[in-house]
Amino acid sequence: MVKAVRIRQHGGPEEMELVDVEVGQPGPGQIRIRHKAIGLNFIDVYQRTGLYKMEMPLTLGMEASGIVEAVGEGVTHLKAGDRAAYASHPPGSYSEERVMPAKNVCKLPDAISFETGAAMMLKGLTAQYLLKRTQPQGGLQPGDFVLFHAAAGGVGLIAVQWAKAMGLRLIGTAGSDAKCELAKSLGAEFMINYSKEDFLPRVKEITGGQGVKVVYDSVGKDTWDKSLDCLRPFGLMASFGNASGPVPPFAPGILGNKGSLYVTRQTLFTHIATREANQQMADDLFEAVTSGKVQIRIDQRFPLAQVREAHQALEARKTTGCTILTV
Repeated sequence: MVKAVRIRQHGGPEEMELVDVEVGQPGPGQIRIRHKAIGLNFIDVYQRTGLYKMEMPLTLGMEASGIVEAVGEGVTHLKAGDRAAYASHPPGSYSEERVMPAKNVCKLPDAISFETGAAMMLKGLTAQYLLKRTQPQGGLQPGDFVLFHAAAGGVGLIAVQWAKAMGLRLIGTAGSDAKCELAKSLGAEFMINYSKEDFLPRVKEITGGQGVKVVYDSVGKDTWDKSLDCLRPFGLMASFGNASGPVPPFAPGILGNKGSLYVTRQTLFTHIATREANQQMADDLFEAVTSGKVQIRIDQRFPLAQVREAHQALEARKTTGCTILTV
């Protein structure tokens, strides 16, 4: 028996309970992994609250690192004893040990610690697909302006560093002066404290009235309308989260009036649907981290038993960088 965090119904942090669960042997295409550290992400909150409906009971968590204990039939890229890390469906990483599909589990380079591995996979792979695979018409070239909301969050702090390495001129938003300074120190060329300043006129000022090529937005409802107005003609609005709530329905005709804009709603798990794509993206992320282009900041650590407090801090936007649960 091992400890795991489960919910029996959608709701607040109080629904999460630390319980004993039994872990069996891996079947075909599966592995059993003993976790060393676990990543905390906003998708965990969406699944807990019911914004993303899930079957119950549910063990939460999409990201972790650890040691492979056993592999099932057909698994050839991993073996018992390997250091490994993953971002993967189905949920279940809020546990000491689990059996799971092997296709999204990658060997963790020796140069990357378990804590860093747990903190970087979901957020780092998200930054990778946004900057490298979710690009506006004509792509992104050095010198292009992009707007990245929540730039001091887990995905944001990885993205600002990666964007700088790509030569992009990143404009970020955050909710406090301290968060703005943090993101700027890691590579954001411009930061806007949206609690003090309207980001739309500031973006127009920075870009000389032209607007940005792409907006990367995990905030959702609160930033949507003004973000569209930040785009240059043929610009791309790339939505990948709902921290302030889901975007309400809108008439497609407004995209034409605002400059023949493109809109997309991206999810990581479409991009990593095959083992080959997952490994290719992970290799790009591992190279960015081991080369020093991207540093993974772990600013909060909570024991697994304090997962309720971790969720409360995340939802209150009191966190910066990455947060992990320790086991």
